[in-house]
Amino acid sequence: MPKSLPVIDMSAPVCCAPVAAGPISDEDALAVAMRLKAIADPVRVKIMSYLFSSADREKTSGDLAGVLGISESTVSHHLGQLRKAGLVISDRRGMNVYHRPRAESLRALCVVLDPTCCS
Repeated sequence: MPKSLPVIDMSAPVCCAPVAAGPISDEDALAVAMRLKAIADPVRVKIMSYLFSSADREKTSGDLAGVLGISESTVSHHLGQLRKAGLVISDRRGMNVYHRPRAESLRALCVVLDPTCCS
């Protein structure tokens, strides 16, 4: 039976000392790994790319499904994983749900991996 990972709150951007600063605690390592796991899928990387590159930085699941050539339910699944990791924010407006990237979460993850990446 596969070992299940502990549930952690990933709604806030990752916040810990950079990996290069020295040994990282088990808790911080898990927080970083869970966020990397959430984005470690080609479809999710493409979703983030489309969200960042759109003029208004927000799209519906239907918009993304059309661009990616996959079903809206598959897009919704991937958006759910990105949302749980705190990498995407979703807002309901009427009948539509609009999704946008949470740039500060990606920047925080980049800084944890390489503190010189965003300077």
